[in-house]
Amino acid sequence: MPEVLLNPDSYLVVDGSINPRGITSIRLMRTRNLRDDTTIPVESKAVLYIEQEGGGRFPLTETAVAGTYTSAPLQLAPGARVRLSLKTQAQRDYVSDYIEVKITPEIDAVHWRIGPDGVQLYANTHDDTGTSRYYRWEYQETWKFTSAFHSHYKWTPTGIVYRTEDIFNCWDDENSTNVKLSNTTKLTKDVVADYPLQLLPSNSVKLRFRYSILVKQYALTAAEYAYWEALGKNTENIGSLYDALPTQLTGNVHALADAAEPVLGFVGAQSVTQQRLYIDRTELPADWHFDTGYNCELDVYPSPFAIRPNAFVFFSDGTFIPVDELSPGVAYKYGTVECIDCRIRGTNVKPAFWQD
Repeated sequence: MPEVLLNPDSYLVVDGSINPRGITSIRLMRTRNLRDDTTIPVESKAVLYIEQEGGGRFPLTETAVAGTYTSAPLQLAPGARVRLSLKTQAQRDYVSDYIEVKITPEIDAVHWRIGPDGVQLYANTHDDTGTSRYYRWEYQETWKFTSAFHSHYKWTPTGIVYRTEDIFNCWDDENSTNVKLSNTTKLTKDVVADYPLQLLPSNSVKLRFRYSILVKQYALTAAEYAYWEALGKNTENIGSLYDALPTQLTGNVHALADAAEPVLGFVGAQSVTQQRLYIDRTELPADWHFDTGYNCELDVYPSPFAIRPNAFVFFSDGTFIPVDELSPGVAYKYGTVECIDCRIRGTNVKPAFWQD
């Protein structure tokens, strides 16, 4: 293990941007030491405002999620200059630099093509005014999956009964983690064509039944683009001998009492456009075989090779789940909870947006 710096200070992290065409959401957190495995601390009970240069002040209030603050829906003029102002519970004041409001153009298309490595997803966009030029994307993936086996029975304090709740069909989701950037500064027209967002291998568990991706697009200023570009290099391009060494990120948030105090984060000001795409198994090659994510087998209770407690006691701690009844109250096929209950990996509540 390499030696790492230990710092008694906990620096402020400001995560989010000002949305001039909707609700702004800002999350305040604190840094922790590298070997600290505790929960990331949040900055609660702070006072936040969006300030418009030359007048105008819009408050943010803390939500039920500690450290997350939201505004009322905003309508700010393109080209206006705004910043975030905040005071922590410890009465320390911070502000971001004033930044120009940008209106993000619509996403022209989110589409996909089958290639030799699987399914490649792309984004297309353009700006006829030529004022966007710098773009960032993030996305949330959602997919349907099942448990390894379908359970028809469950343990209850009064006995083993027929199951009515579906723990076989579930949904899981995942947010993008890589920094997705593109710019058109060297092009005559402000057009992004076939920007590669995500590659899904041909055996991906995400494609086994039905897959959806919600893509969000942001137009950035040159300064914000440079910040995200440096962040991407720091977090993604440090795996080989010739990659650049990580550097100290400089955002646009500052402590008023101490300009030398490190503050992490860049508060931009842009609207968000988004588009959702679905891919169904029936749209993919019939000879593709997908991972299930499981390596499971069923067993039979009671085993002829071991002395075990009665069935009621055997299933009572939830480690094993009955699948089929071979003899009422006596003998069952069963599996582990990880193989039978899909809620271990996701949720059995269908997302409100989901389209079958």
